[in-house]
Amino acid sequence: MNIRLILSGVVSFVFYFSWAYWANSAADIAKSVTLQAALVQGLYSGFVTLFFTFILERVVNKYKFSYVTLAFVTPIICMFHSKTPQNVAIRQSFNNAINSSASYLSNKKIAGVLFAPIIPITVQSSLVIMVNVINQTPNLALTVAPSIFFTALYAYTYMLALLKK
Repeated sequence: MNIRLILSGVVSFVFYFSWAYWANSAADIAKSVTLQAALVQGLYSGFVTLFFTFILERVVNKYKFSYVTLAFVTPIICMFHSKTPQNVAIRQSFNNAINSSASYLSNKKIAGVLFAPIIPITVQSSLVIMVNVINQTPNLALTVAPSIFFTALYAYTYMLALLKK
């Protein structure tokens, strides 16, 4: 296994164990509950970081030479079925706006790899909330907020580091 993956998992465990321990340390929370919350968050974060980093490396390697033209990212906002003059005018306005955007953005491209971390970030965020809800972590928001924020920051920083190699 890659030493980078193992190191990222260990660092994640230590950080999130410490954070969850601090976030759930209060006079009205039993030390056993605090320790359990810290262990759950630390183990979860360490494992997910290993898995997340592995998947991120694979996705970045797959899409690092792909590009998305912004013209095709623009959604079709409205499809009106009624033929009233108002709906026809609104539809023509939307079509003109989409056509203008498409012609303006047709030569502007962004790297497809920039979208790579979005799904793993969403999955990780959902999982960390679910695990801590199941664990009945006393201070849920305070426990998981850094995990979600730093996962996104880590994903994009790690992706950029991979692309520089």
